[in-house]
Amino acid sequence: MKRLALLVLLTPLALAQEAPAPIEHTEVADGIYMLHTVGSVGLLVGDDYVVMIDDSLRRTGDAVVAKAEELAGRPVDFVINTHVHGDHVGSNQTLAETGAIIVAHDNIRKRMLVDPELNTGPGALPVITFSDEVTFHINGHEARVFHLPKAHTDGDAAILFVEANVIAPGDIVFRGIFPYIDLDNGGSVAGYQAAMQTLIDMANEDTKFISGHGPMGTRAGLDQDLAMLTDAEALVQALIDKGMDEEQIVAANPLSKYHDQYNWQFITTERMTRTIIRSLTGK
Repeated sequence: MKRLALLVLLTPLALAQEAPAPIEHTEVADGIYMLHTVGSVGLLVGDDYVVMIDDSLRRTGDAVVAKAEELAGRPVDFVINTHVHGDHVGSNQTLAETGAIIVAHDNIRKRMLVDPELNTGPGALPVITFSDEVTFHINGHEARVFHLPKAHTDGDAAILFVEANVIAPGDIVFRGIFPYIDLDNGGSVAGYQAAMQTLIDMANEDTKFISGHGPMGTRAGLDQDLAMLTDAEALVQALIDKGMDEEQIVAANPLSKYHDQYNWQFITTERMTRTIIRSLTGK
């Protein structure tokens, strides 16, 4: 009897844990949405086409598609991948099966081709690629898709909606938290800083950023995050110049002043420190 009572109590909790969280959204500008899921998703809705920017993990694909179709009233026509990580390209296959055309930088397709976790079928791979820049003239918008080299990865792209003053930069923006700089996929701290500066230079105080992770960004927010990263790099470099090795630098905790605000589960203060050391030393 006690065992049965325990099962009765636990079953609703288990079901609640298994049920996917609803995908919330913010309308950033007229017809442009930010979907809040695992890795933010951008969505452009208009009379002509529906364009999605990134598409989250494979396991959340159905929910992302359903949310996009709820907002748009019809299937997605194009998906623009901003970089190669699974929380941004993982649902390519799902979107392709509904008729979407996948667009990405050349390096994204190259990396996906040799990654069995991402190359889940022909629909998963981008079918239109570009090297430097491509422009969409769509739904009354001029949307410039441009490459940001050796930043978060070696295939990063950002999308500038010129008339709407909105930028979707993928994981060049981790708003208010330590960024993930993927050195193994061609990223670098210097390139990441340069990419952030490029975004800041093209923005004004009214520009809205569909952050790759974190809340919607502004130019002031990006200025703050770039200043943190620049200072963090200088703090680590000073210890390298003293001849300290990686473990000694980590033990010294040079980024301690940023811990309370920027530390988070995936990129901890220690991991950010080690990333900067590796990027600076090439080790």
